[in-house]
Amino acid sequence: MNRAKSATKVAAEPPTVAALTEAEAKAELKRLAEAVAYHDKLYHQQDAPKISDAAYDALRLRNNEIEARFPQLIRPDSPNRRVGAAPSQTFAKVVHAKPMLSLDNAFDEDGVRAFFQRMKNFLRIDLDGIALAAEPKIDGLSTSLRYQRGKFVQGATRGDGETGEDITANVATLREIPKTLQGGGWPDTLEVRGEIYMDREGFFALNAARENAGEPVFANPRNSAAGSVRQLDPAITASRPLHFFAYAWGEISAEFATTHWQALEKFRAWGFAVNPLSKLCHGVDELLAFHRWIAAERAKLAYDIDGVVYKVNDLKLQERLGFAARAPRWAIAHKFPAEQGQTVLNDIIIQVGRTGKLTPVADLEPITIGGVVVKRATLHNEDEINRLDVRVGDTVVVQRAGDVIPQIVAVVRERRPKDSKPYRFPDRCPICHSIAVRERGEAATRCTGGLICAAQAVERLKHFVQRDAFDIEGLGDKHITAFWEEKLIRSPADIFRLDFNAIAQREGWGGLSAENLRRAIAARRHIALDRFIFALGIPQVGQVTARLLARHYRGLKPWRDAMTAARDHDGEAWAELNNINGIGEDTATDIVGFFAEAHNQKILDDLAGEITVEDYAAAAPIASAIAGKTVVFTGSLAAMSRGEAKARAEALGANVAASVSKKTDFVVIGADAGSKAGKAEALGVKTLSEEEWLALIGRS
Repeated sequence: MNRAKSATKVAAEPPTVAALTEAEAKAELKRLAEAVAYHDKLYHQQDAPKISDAAYDALRLRNNEIEARFPQLIRPDSPNRRVGAAPSQTFAKVVHAKPMLSLDNAFDEDGVRAFFQRMKNFLRIDLDGIALAAEPKIDGLSTSLRYQRGKFVQGATRGDGETGEDITANVATLREIPKTLQGGGWPDTLEVRGEIYMDREGFFALNAARENAGEPVFANPRNSAAGSVRQLDPAITASRPLHFFAYAWGEISAEFATTHWQALEKFRAWGFAVNPLSKLCHGVDELLAFHRWIAAERAKLAYDIDGVVYKVNDLKLQERLGFAARAPRWAIAHKFPAEQGQTVLNDIIIQVGRTGKLTPVADLEPITIGGVVVKRATLHNEDEINRLDVRVGDTVVVQRAGDVIPQIVAVVRERRPKDSKPYRFPDRCPICHSIAVRERGEAATRCTGGLICAAQAVERLKHFVQRDAFDIEGLGDKHITAFWEEKLIRSPADIFRLDFNAIAQREGWGGLSAENLRRAIAARRHIALDRFIFALGIPQVGQVTARLLARHYRGLKPWRDAMTAARDHDGEAWAELNNINGIGEDTATDIVGFFAEAHNQKILDDLAGEITVEDYAAAAPIASAIAGKTVVFTGSLAAMSRGEAKARAEALGANVAASVSKKTDFVVIGADAGSKAGKAEALGVKTLSEEEWLALIGRS
């Protein structure tokens, strides 16, 4: 008998992507986008993740597989179009001259081979034996170090990829960060990127000291490192056992290398620590052999790693491959397998979100996996519960990798209590007791109570003041809930009309706390347009979509006017909204639907009397012949793939649109062009052959 197979019977696998209908895929992509955005915020912004690396990776992997099968359903708030989370307001902001993006992941050898195939398809060249740098992936705090003429001048976190936090004073205390570069040959402007981390020995020693002092201990080295760097007192950062590995660069005033490996050697010569286990490999088989070796040596290392990063060595090839929405096409993180354990499901708790969505949460008998105590995990929705056939009292298999709370991946059927009963998803809201319904084709069950549901009203207010939106310091979730219960606030504008004298008399407040809150609210009476749009909580409008809308319409009034006009689906405003690259018809419908509601218009009018929404401030224009122009491609190109052509256009500052309109500047026509060429001619839009296009962008 095969003991490994007979020891545990588990629930059936989730429906394969190939088995999903289009309606099911659409609902699943919506759930995945919401889940990834939530966990990105916890991880990157609050250093307090609530699901495991493996659980997070599984969400992204399933999202990618569905998007590949249903490209027409790709959402504007897709996980592949966002990075990290907005920076904290505790520190000054730093706008990255070049975005600090994330990496796509591979979870097995097939995923790595698929990565090679994607590059081959994109470049249309043979990649057998191609050189790639392989570097152990450390889970620390991504950091940017800026040098001017060899002198350290600024340190910043990644933040949301475009804007980070200024942590200059803190990172200056790290011994492994050179204050003056050694040797010579560096560019006058040099931005070195890498990872600040804490090794295991230092982590255990720090926690022992905190425990002896009666202070709370850190959950893991990653949180410990991130928390140490984000101290307001640099002396605290200096006292922590922090280290730094350099592995990339951002803005530079002059090229200093032709390969990634050469750049790492330059970093070493200039005084930076570079991971000594990094290796230059040739071809996929050599990479996979290195990954297996690192996995075997993992437990012996002085620091935690969760995989290996592969990067194309030739910088010219890197430039051609370019970037997708959130990650480079020339690099990938090959992750290690997850850890698993078994525990008992004590209860299923239903939480209600700002859109009325009922989310089941598993209350688990605490279990330690990899040194972390696990107590709760999301069950996502009714379908996930049914798929697992998970019941209260079941013994469940939970999974984590690294440092955080896991997901439930299976049920141990032979340990199920004899009196167990299938879980019945509620048909009433647990908060307001309104009917809860599940629309056809949707995965989520929602409360129909709307504004009469306290949970929805409170969650919307919490969303309004969160860090990615108005970011009002001192007005946390518990305060929003308390102010709602005591009828101090009922709408977003009420926040700006609070009676601070009355608040000072409340238990646990006092005059100083009330004054601090008053100042924090006053500081948010001016807000950027993209943050304001996101704060409204429009379905499917995350940070990326909010930024797209702000960049396109520039001001609040033009946006409001256009969205009101877009209610006419035969009109120009509706067509213009749908033609914004990254906004599809489904999202456009939700946006226009928001403006069609009278109470939403009232909220906007009410806020107009309390705050000022600043017009969108465009970044410095890129010096190119197509910067700011709208370009449409049709037909197949000979010199490059369509994907490379679009990526190159966006890198040069152009807007790539899906369809031709009167606002299109150029239509690039390749072989076997479709109807877009005819429409361009009818509208008088300038068309370019592939040769003319290459000449325009300076590539022969």
